[in-house]
Amino acid sequence: MAVQKEKKEKLNEALAGIEKENGIDGNILIEKIKVGLIRAAKKQYKEFSGCSDEDFTVDIDREKNKVSMSVNKIVVENPEAPNEISLEDAKKINQRAKLGGKVSIKLSPAVFGRGAAGAAKQSLRNDIRDFERAQLVAKFEDKVGECISAKAVKVDAQSGIVTLQVDRNEILLFKNEQIPGETIREGQIVKVYVMEIKNSDKKPTVKVSRKHHGLVKRLFEIEVPEIHDGTVEVKAISREAGVRTKIAVTSHDANVDAIGACIGPKRTRISRIVDELEGEKIDIIQYSENDEEFIARALAPAQVISVTLNEPEVNEEDGEIKKKCTVVVPNNQLSLAIGNRGQNAKLAAKLTKYTIDIKPENEIPQE
Repeated sequence: MAVQKEKKEKLNEALAGIEKENGIDGNILIEKIKVGLIRAAKKQYKEFSGCSDEDFTVDIDREKNKVSMSVNKIVVENPEAPNEISLEDAKKINQRAKLGGKVSIKLSPAVFGRGAAGAAKQSLRNDIRDFERAQLVAKFEDKVGECISAKAVKVDAQSGIVTLQVDRNEILLFKNEQIPGETIREGQIVKVYVMEIKNSDKKPTVKVSRKHHGLVKRLFEIEVPEIHDGTVEVKAISREAGVRTKIAVTSHDANVDAIGACIGPKRTRISRIVDELEGEKIDIIQYSENDEEFIARALAPAQVISVTLNEPEVNEEDGEIKKKCTVVVPNNQLSLAIGNRGQNAKLAAKLTKYTIDIKPENEIPQE
């Protein structure tokens, strides 16, 4: 009796543990267990292998810690189908058996062989895995394109992959999606941008990033109320993660300074964003509908003498229009306009969607 009681307690504890660990509703879990037991019964009892799942009855009483199982067969004169039984054999099970009626053959899960028991466990694991995948998709499909907070629970020293925990779900932040040079520690809370859910039908994985320019945009929406409520709008953004970001903003209220709102009182708002991005430099630029003016501002901190828009070119293969311009800067501002490894010019080009040809002032008369 003591052994039997211990098994019953273990059953209930196991079910409660799976519920808590995987966040599966108890009723759903029991249905999954029933399916696993039916598969195990078919494997253990060859004579029942051709029966359908509907021919089996499985009852799991958690309050009494009791599991009962039976297969139901129809009583016929000449049995042919797997779920049919002759009257003679039926009466051996139940003396009251009649033609056209049903008899229940009781089965004991306790006598399942190792193979059948293993099949039941594997079936349950697969069902739980499928449930977790469905949960993962349901939880994150409406967060694609958003910024979420996650806790780093494991950092692989060799690969640099960080395992993040969001509620009960674990997602991976790969090294190539981290900010170059940053060091994430176990226990640290980090913000990541949800890029997409990949292979959602088979094995869904949530792809997150700290390099994506969308992260910066979402951080500004979080820190700047004027952006969140639509008073200030982010018109364009370009980023080289870990180095510099350029963000163009405009105000829809004449009384609100877009750049000042993003910086915040005593630089509090911009400072919080920079801290989250591990010290990344951020240039906040006043957007302009005038392309020449916008290009000149985009090349900040360099000064610009003039901007000339060139004739756009059309790519014959895809029909894409390539916009080009020539920018003249003071001789002593050329390196500043181009930036280290061309960084400033590249970011300005991405921000404005123009190919920018930067020339020093002393070259113009020669041309």
